Amino acid sequence: MAKVKYYYDTKTLSYKRIKLSGLNKLKHLFYFLIGSAFTGLIMIIVFFQFFDSPKEKRLNREIDILTSQYEIVEDKLNQVDLVLDDIQNRDDNIYRVIFEAEPIPKSIRKAGYGGINRYQNLKGYSNSELIINTSKKIDQISKQLYIQSKSYDEIIELAKNKTAMLAALPAIQPVANKNLSRIASGYGYRIHPIYKTRKLHTGMDFSAKSGTPIYATGDGKISKVKKSRIGYGNHVIIDHGYGYKTLYAHMTKYIVHKGQKVKRGEVIGYVGSTGTSVAPHLHYEVQKNDRKINPANFYYNDLTPDEYEKMLEISSQNNQSFD
Repeated sequence: MAKVKYYYDTKTLSYKRIKLSGLNKLKHLFYFLIGSAFTGLIMIIVFFQFFDSPKEKRLNREIDILTSQYEIVEDKLNQVDLVLDDIQNRDDNIYRVIFEAEPIPKSIRKAGYGGINRYQNLKGYSNSELIINTSKKIDQISKQLYIQSKSYDEIIELAKNKTAMLAALPAIQPVANKNLSRIASGYGYRIHPIYKTRKLHTGMDFSAKSGTPIYATGDGKISKVKKSRIGYGNHVIIDHGYGYKTLYAHMTKYIVHKGQKVKRGEVIGYVGSTGTSVAPHLHYEVQKNDRKINPANFYYNDLTPDEYEKMLEISSQNNQSFD
């Protein structure tokens, strides 16, 4: 029941009832409603500051479920990453070694995706770090799988060409040398015959009479023939493909020309002592990707295990080279 208000009439010296006009009643009603609404809003804000609404509770439950699912996914991605690491190690250290392919650098395998703003739209949330880490892991694994797939494609092609590759690899001695007595000097630091200083001898010297046949040690194409009175003297370089080249130096003469294809065991020239040489011999080098390596590792078609051990012993002697 509404309260009745009075006022004191000084003329009649009595209390009289206050009668509101219709406009005043509307104003009071309006103020009352505004006050009530404001009070209600404050109460709602205070209430939801400490208590969740049913919708918020449902959304929070969904967020908790999604967060746990993200954590499960991240754990599984870590397991996938371990398996992928094992596959990559096998690829680099077994398959690519078998087929004479260079390992894929880790800097390429493990490289992430570029762009600083790639995950920008995932920032600003309470679980942003978890979501961004998971997204990065997925991107990294996807890239690694792509690189690994390309590596296997290369290995398949190498396997198809295995017969040609085996025929091309240097695998015999360039001079007939059944008793190993003609190996004069091996790969490593040796005394230079002219300068008498220790110098890296980048090949293997085979002592032989002038005119002794020199054989191509693997299938390939003649990439260089040169006559010279200094350095390597008359020499030939064969490009075997697959990153391999062989050099035959100090020839008395060669019987091949640039661009000619040769087979393993084919005569390409004859032993001599041209260039910087102190006696008739063949200086023989093997290169892999333009890096000179020890030729002693490439005679497996000629020698038995015992002969190979003896050859290593002779070639490793710290003696004087012939060039």
